[in-house]
Amino acid sequence: MNRALAGIQTRITGWSRRDVMIHAVIGSTLVAATSACAGARVGPLPSRQRDATLRTSIDSLVNDPMFRNSHWGVLIVDPVSGDTLYSRNAGKLFMPASNQKLLTGATALALLGPDYRFATQFVSTAPVVDGTLRGDLLVFGRGDPSMSDAMMGDAMKPLRAAADSLWVRGIRDIAGSLVKGGNAFPDTTLGFGWEWDDLETPSGAAVDELFFSEGTARVTVYGGARAGDAVRVRTSPARSTPSVVADFLTGEPIAGSASRPELRWTSDMRGPRPVIHMMGGVGALDSVSADVALRDPAGTWLDAFAEALRDRGITLRGPVIRAPAAMTPDQPRLFTLWSPPLRQILPPFLKPSQNQIGELLFLTLALERTGFGVPDSGRAVIERQLMTWGADTAGFAVRDGSGLSRHDYVTPETVVRVLDAMRKHAQFRTFYDALPIAGVDGSIAHRMKGTPAEGNVHAKTGSVDKARSLSGYVTTRDGRMLLFSFLSNNFTVRNRDVDRVQDAVLVRLAR
Repeated sequence: MNRALAGIQTRITGWSRRDVMIHAVIGSTLVAATSACAGARVGPLPSRQRDATLRTSIDSLVNDPMFRNSHWGVLIVDPVSGDTLYSRNAGKLFMPASNQKLLTGATALALLGPDYRFATQFVSTAPVVDGTLRGDLLVFGRGDPSMSDAMMGDAMKPLRAAADSLWVRGIRDIAGSLVKGGNAFPDTTLGFGWEWDDLETPSGAAVDELFFSEGTARVTVYGGARAGDAVRVRTSPARSTPSVVADFLTGEPIAGSASRPELRWTSDMRGPRPVIHMMGGVGALDSVSADVALRDPAGTWLDAFAEALRDRGITLRGPVIRAPAAMTPDQPRLFTLWSPPLRQILPPFLKPSQNQIGELLFLTLALERTGFGVPDSGRAVIERQLMTWGADTAGFAVRDGSGLSRHDYVTPETVVRVLDAMRKHAQFRTFYDALPIAGVDGSIAHRMKGTPAEGNVHAKTGSVDKARSLSGYVTTRDGRMLLFSFLSNNFTVRNRDVDRVQDAVLVRLAR
């Protein structure tokens, strides 16, 4: 035991006092495990004593003076025996951050089903004669989130497939315009209560029924041969959209280890097409890139599709029209582009914690279950499902599908209710495998490595300013699956200090 402690003390040399205090608990866990395995003289602790030791251990972590201004909500349960291993403020409301995605993802899987696919329908306003579509081409979207590099390898791939479908149908020329059809999501393109500072970042990108590249574009600015030369701008995954203007010229060459200037941007929504203005700088014969949030998701989709048409050799005579047009019964339906099934969309949603997929699922639940693709209906659908799963009506306040809103609130009890409902669901494996896995992938790929929690803990993270969450499943050494929810708000320490508490407890549970 003393040798084990000495080894732990050696490894923590150079850490701060906070780090030492937190890792001391992990060290005591290692020592206890070493003692238990040392020989037959030391048997397993009785369950009552073991639970009391666990409670004392967690109390010592969350009561640390560094968290004196923080609020902790913790609930750990064994769903089979019905035992509560630890509870702290489990009935209090906390801002969940991206733990809100657990509610959205679980409800979508339960109500839409694992085989649900998003449809994008292509309709003409006139017949095709001698290779020419004599009217407009309308595109009716319903929130397909899959047209991205992350899900398709190339966000342009499904748009090119749609252009190929037109070509196969003999269409070589579109006499009219490319038009946004319908208005499946007629309300705002932003989540309720999203902060202004988030709106120019990829995490706060807008959503709509036509949605492309996770609502973002990669903008790369190339410097000229010498200072004062004009710069060159390239966008991807589409070459022609968004419209970007770099408001600077080439700067002096960057010498040695000097840091490159960063790009900033603003979106000008005036005029028929939004323009992104880039600010910052780039050195001669150098380049700098940034991921830019798009304020006009449907318009960007249409512009990217117009590019796919040109690449396929199909001429579009008219403009791209962003104002929605209705479908009439006499308009020919050309074809429908289908997304991958929901079972394949959940991992790219939950593992990296992709906000815009959460918002699209939120609006899709509203559209499919109520007929109205608006946030208030999405809120009602999720709240009804939470009540169906036995959650207390005072235990949640749903405002968006991603958790970016600071008006979402939930209790650890509600989160555990959702986790337990999914544990008993026929599609549990789909949900379980879609969650980040400790030390393996997603947002906890680098946490709990080299411990019994690695490859074991399946859990969703959450992080906005002053809120840090982790909730999911951990399996003990004797094969019991436990449900847990850690919600922490109003702390002023580093995020990693909160993470270390969560990790220390989960490592202990996995042992």
